[in-house]
Amino acid sequence: MTNIQGTLNIGLIGSGFMGKCHANAFRSYAGLFNSPVTINLHTIADINSEMAKKSAKDLGFENATSNWKTLVDHPEIDLVSITAPNALHEEIALRAIANGKIVYCEKPLSTTSASARIMMQAAEAANITTMVGFNFLRNPLIEVCKQMIEAGELGEITSFNGRHAENYMLDPNQPHSFRTAVEGGGAMADIDSHIISMARYLLGNITSVCAHSITVHKYRPTSLGSNELKPVLVDDVAHALLQFESGVVGSIDVNWLATGRTMDLSFEITGTKGAIAFSQERMNELRVWEAGKSAGYSGFKKLETGPDHKPYGSFCPAAGHHLGFNDLKIIEVSQIIDSLNNGTACHTDFREGYKVQCTIDAILKAATSRQWRDVEDL
Repeated sequence: MTNIQGTLNIGLIGSGFMGKCHANAFRSYAGLFNSPVTINLHTIADINSEMAKKSAKDLGFENATSNWKTLVDHPEIDLVSITAPNALHEEIALRAIANGKIVYCEKPLSTTSASARIMMQAAEAANITTMVGFNFLRNPLIEVCKQMIEAGELGEITSFNGRHAENYMLDPNQPHSFRTAVEGGGAMADIDSHIISMARYLLGNITSVCAHSITVHKYRPTSLGSNELKPVLVDDVAHALLQFESGVVGSIDVNWLATGRTMDLSFEITGTKGAIAFSQERMNELRVWEAGKSAGYSGFKKLETGPDHKPYGSFCPAAGHHLGFNDLKIIEVSQIIDSLNNGTACHTDFREGYKVQCTIDAILKAATSRQWRDVEDL
């Protein structure tokens, strides 16, 4: 679908934290980006009729349903936005693709690379526009990093060190959820996908990995406040070594019970002429080290986001006033619309989501075997 000039009807599945982010992004898009496309929040699907009706009222949707299949099959809906639990992504996406819908799916694309491959192949066979929601990639400073690397400003890249650490699973009384289910994949699948997507975007394919993972809280309550405990069969903490196709070596560590950390999605890339360092905890700042400075004056300098870093200027005309988490989602929506109008694939389409999942699967296998594993394209 290209050159959309009229109304784009949105169907959203799920109204949790990420569902609210999607709804906010679709509502905000028109007011920030000059576009011929009018966004219409058509239908929301939720777990039951009462919740669906409340979500529709709260989030501004015209219609509500407790059956996601009704939403996906509706002839007026153009784009299906999936924020349901990871294990449901495949079934929903395949039905949406069969109905000719644009599909915007939250990360990870699915729970295994085999499942993600089925989704990718279906979308490509049907020539469907797809996007996987790696919204942290939409930070304008990530594009600055990519431009610096490609322009050779860092010289020959010698290493990548990445991390994604949060503390939302720190409490051992935090109950089981889709995140701790085996099909959910644990910390590796839940948050490792973000730092892997960044590593791939900035430095290209990862060809082989070696890893180690541990489960710190070996039991969790079956539900909030329950005394019944159930074993945890997924990782809490993982460390991986990476070999990139380019020859660059690197590492990633993932931790969803990192004491004191709320959003440490960070990386440092080192080259023979310079280095860059970024953390989502200070998402409007990029630290840059450049060679050739006078003795006593070398060190990392700070770059702040501003109108020169597109599309920051769509949000604010003054530098240093900062973007936020939800702004990145709005930028992501704008990129879907741009892809539709330009007839080009979104960078993080289902193929990229599949490649990220292949890397995660290889890390999980390497952690089990304690051996290097190739990142296989199944």
